[in-house]
Amino acid sequence: MDKKEGRARRLLVIYNPTAGSRKRRKLDRFLSHLRALGSTVELRATEAPHHAEALARAADPAKIDAVVVAGGDGTINEAVNGLAASPLPLALLPLGTANVLANELGLPRRLAALARLAAFAPARPVWPGEAVAEGDGRGRRFLIMAGTGFDADVVEHLDLALKRRTGRLAYVASIFGRLRDYRPCCYRGEVDGAPVEGASLIAAKAHFYGGRFVLAPAARLEEPALQLVVFAEAGRRAALGYLAAMSLGVLQRCRSLSILPGRTVRLTEPAGAPVQLDGDIQLRLPARLGIAATPLLLVAPPA
Repeated sequence: MDKKEGRARRLLVIYNPTAGSRKRRKLDRFLSHLRALGSTVELRATEAPHHAEALARAADPAKIDAVVVAGGDGTINEAVNGLAASPLPLALLPLGTANVLANELGLPRRLAALARLAAFAPARPVWPGEAVAEGDGRGRRFLIMAGTGFDADVVEHLDLALKRRTGRLAYVASIFGRLRDYRPCCYRGEVDGAPVEGASLIAAKAHFYGGRFVLAPAARLEEPALQLVVFAEAGRRAALGYLAAMSLGVLQRCRSLSILPGRTVRLTEPAGAPVQLDGDIQLRLPARLGIAATPLLLVAPPA
């Protein structure tokens, strides 16, 4: 332990045991660094979907100083929801496919540096988004984005077994499948009461998407606002054009794309269409999106 940094945190580390042996070795090295720094570590494996949420919710602030998620953006989202009413901060060991949140925070790649952050770095408040299916009333928080349209269809048809084996290639396969079966559809909603419609609608809290592709340049975790990205054109050619522009870093030059800032977004039609939150289908239209009532504490480098 470095005396200049004070006492190392007591940490609950949540991980997904199905992530594979290579990622488990990475986790073991990370834990060794934590213990060398003086952190006490309680390691808990997830056993089913949403178990990370339950583990984070049950973390006792009298015994734990922070929760660490060793996993991808979906597992992180579960912990974010589990910590909604907790004062405990959240730290990360990125082990996912895209690791969008880790890129957004500018986390280092070296395990020793990640361990030092988790053990000692100050936590800063960020403002999650919150999505509520109308007629349900139960909110789900998100830190990266909430989307409906083409990207939600890609997520819904993702082959999870293929994703575990090949990572990003599973998304490529799902994208080509959605392009093959493309059926134009108009998605409608409102931004702060103003009507909006397009072929896809994505409410961004973070400015990165799918890794390090820039979707909404003005979106920031620290800001209590959403940036609604509207893809106006439908069709295979338009979808391919948007994908190409994003991969080249020129998406914002597309004339048929607009980005609308706002605090509240309603996604209304078509009813029953899937909505993905941070890369997982979580609810269906109609839905209301806004800013969570309380911030989340994130352990990360200075903004």
